[in-house]
Amino acid sequence: QVQPVESGGGSVQAGGSLRLSCAGSGRTLNEYSVGWFRLAPAPVKRDFVASISASGHDTYLEISLKDRFTISRDNERGTVFLQMNDLKPEDTAVYHCSTSRKGYVGTDIREYGSWGPGTQVTVSS
Repeated sequence: QVQPVESGGGSVQAGGSLRLSCAGSGRTLNEYSVGWFRLAPAPVKRDFVASISASGHDTYLEISLKDRFTISRDNERGTVFLQMNDLKPEDTAVYHCSTSRKGYVGTDIREYGSWGPGTQVTVSS
């Protein structure tokens, strides 16, 4: 199983944008569907954000985020991206990506296997 690694987090003001990246350590992500989840600080909870199939043809986003977030992938670079626009303080969280070898594209966290260490996103008002 590939080990995903996230990057691109940071601190921004409300209304700003960030693009998170998820790449495979030692092996490409290209044969896996990938999901993004976020772990909010208080109350502590892990929420589904978005997922994408291995080909990139199928995507699924949390309904409340669809107007601001986009998921995509570049298989030539072996990277999955999460573009986040118009960020709000409630988007503050640690963002993790995870892989599904079975090609799952959806919200069920149990369908995902390897998890990255996460990247912190902090949005100030």
